Amino acid sequence: MNHRPEHPGVCFVTSRTTTANRPLQEVAKATIEGGCDLLQVREKDLPGGPLLTLAREIVEVAKPRGARCRVVVNDRLDVALAAKAAGVHLPADGLSIDQARRAAGKRFVIGRSVHSIVEARQAQKDGADYLFFGPVFETPSKTAFGPPQGPDALRKIVEAVRIPVWAIGGITPATAARLRGIAIAGVAAISFIAAAPDPADAVRALRSALSG
Repeated sequence: MNHRPEHPGVCFVTSRTTTANRPLQEVAKATIEGGCDLLQVREKDLPGGPLLTLAREIVEVAKPRGARCRVVVNDRLDVALAAKAAGVHLPADGLSIDQARRAAGKRFVIGRSVHSIVEARQAQKDGADYLFFGPVFETPSKTAFGPPQGPDALRKIVEAVRIPVWAIGGITPATAARLRGIAIAGVAAISFIAAAPDPADAVRALRSALSG
């Protein structure tokens, strides 16, 4: 994952409760066909067994695209490893990066959610491969993490570290367009993609908004 990609990417963060009753695997497949670069399986309420089954199915769906769409699992390192996912995404208060690295090895992708420059620099120092920063814009799903931080705060995070930074929180084509000119790895969206009539089109719309 290059720090300053020529074309910022799109990450789909799953939420099976917002897919308009469609199977999550079907929505995930559509996002991958639409050119999704990163897919985070984030179903916090699912027990280990069902989560592993779901993660394995999504990893299989992504295989035809090879390394073009990496699948990571939120928080659950054990599930990520068992599902043969590309990596794990650690919440800000989750497992330490060092613990994850020792268990998973060098080739495993380890991401971390951060909400400040201090956290971002620490995660980089600890060996994170990429960061999620947010909420950048207003969003119901991230109210627990405080008010939106805005594009200026995002820019400062990007400038403070050398590893890729993804923007999350209230991402739509209109808000993504406001991030042009900031050297982000891309944007991560939950409901805008999951609830879209055509998730593949939603991914393409975000990519188009980023490139201008």
